[in-house]
Amino acid sequence: MWLFNKTDFDFNIDWGKLAEVFTYDPKQPMIFSSGFFLWLFLGFAFVYVLLRRKMTARLLFVTLFSYYFYYKSSGIYFFLLGVVTVSDFCLARIMARTDDPFRRKLLVVISLCINLGLLVYFKYTNFFYEMLAPLWGGSFHALDIFLPVGISFFTFQSLSYTLDVYRGDLKPLDNLLDYAFYISFFPQLVAGPIVRARDFIPQIRRPLFVSAEMFGEGVFFIVSGLFKKAVISDYISINFVERIFDNPGLYSGLENLFGIYGYALQIYCDFSGYSDMAIGIALLLGFRFPINFNSPYKADSVTDFWHRWHISLSTWLRDYLYISFGGNRRGRIRTYVNLLLTMLLGGLWHGASWNFIVWGGLHGAALAVHKYVRSVLGRAKQYRSTGIRRFFAVVLTFHFVCFCWIFFRNSTFEASLTMIRQLFTSFHPELIGQLLTGYWKVFALMGIGYLLHWCPDKWQNTCCSVMTRLPLVGQAVVLIALIYLVIQVKSSDIQPFIYFQF
Repeated sequence: MWLFNKTDFDFNIDWGKLAEVFTYDPKQPMIFSSGFFLWLFLGFAFVYVLLRRKMTARLLFVTLFSYYFYYKSSGIYFFLLGVVTVSDFCLARIMARTDDPFRRKLLVVISLCINLGLLVYFKYTNFFYEMLAPLWGGSFHALDIFLPVGISFFTFQSLSYTLDVYRGDLKPLDNLLDYAFYISFFPQLVAGPIVRARDFIPQIRRPLFVSAEMFGEGVFFIVSGLFKKAVISDYISINFVERIFDNPGLYSGLENLFGIYGYALQIYCDFSGYSDMAIGIALLLGFRFPINFNSPYKADSVTDFWHRWHISLSTWLRDYLYISFGGNRRGRIRTYVNLLLTMLLGGLWHGASWNFIVWGGLHGAALAVHKYVRSVLGRAKQYRSTGIRRFFAVVLTFHFVCFCWIFFRNSTFEASLTMIRQLFTSFHPELIGQLLTGYWKVFALMGIGYLLHWCPDKWQNTCCSVMTRLPLVGQAVVLIALIYLVIQVKSSDIQPFIYFQF
């Protein structure tokens, strides 16, 4: 950061290094797994503890730090966070003061236009421009539009607040600082989870209290998330997965298959790792977030998968899209259509690409098929298969999800089709020995990752309990040992979280 050279009690500050701390660098975004953030968080925590009895000062300090955190991730575009915050705070306040249905609807439409307008401009302008350009005989030249990190997350989070106020499910806040704190809270700001106002706002003005159990859980989640992201996800991505997906036509079907398995583990460890670290940091600060991942590859159906994967997004889509479309209240066919539309929009939320739309459409169709089959067999919503049936159901669901990841990960539709073609026309199973020998470190980490994922839930609960009971020194030793392991296996460049692009 900055260097002090002491010569006869004279201190020389390296102003260049100091300026880097306060300057946005697009090549070095602020992420939890970076050494810079770990040191910065120690300083932040020291001030945070000093302000533990000064509620307003503490909230203001965290909010300012959160804006600095976002500035280090997206530069000058941090002002968008302020635009969304102030506009939705004011709209919700006005909405609560009127009983006129038309005026309330107008206010919520304005909120939708502001949030979705920002999202559409920064994320989808080039996508729609490319589609529409041929209609007027023009040629497409991509516009230079910067995509602010996490814009999909904080706009959806703010929208959930105004929609809940509109529906009468939530009373609006009276204090702008409280709302700014809720929207900008840095642990979940740039990649979720999408925290609902009704879950988080009641915690804001509570006296700061972090029990030994909360502290231990926080350390466990941080260690778990850091291991998933910096050890497993980054290593298998750089050393294997990226090579396969960059040019699938150069590799056999067998190599492509293992590349898909690798990406399935990579995206899970990357995204759930971020969520775990966000949950852990929030716990250390005295706040609780809902769990965002619950061993999704243990799912025995696509419906079960979406009860386990990115839970904060899937419940958001259910509550604000699926139910708004009519849910299952307008007949069987309409229910299937609503599921498909919801997941198509969910796919589009992930990115401006036909690949994401196909990915969402496949999941939507699978959800509709599963709902239909369940109704034909007369199975209750709570039904769960057991024994050998559950085993095959989990295997089938996992491979369907992996098939969908092909479209999610590839940058073009043609690359996705090339990968599928290699799987079915150029498999070459005789290469298995050579593949395992050449990439044994990658496959060892993949084996560890999947083993930890599919282990019984009680194992994880036991590990968390052990971490909680360790003395502070023991917890520090575990964290330092993991940081040392990360240093040994990490690449020279910072690997941004996958969901930063969404």
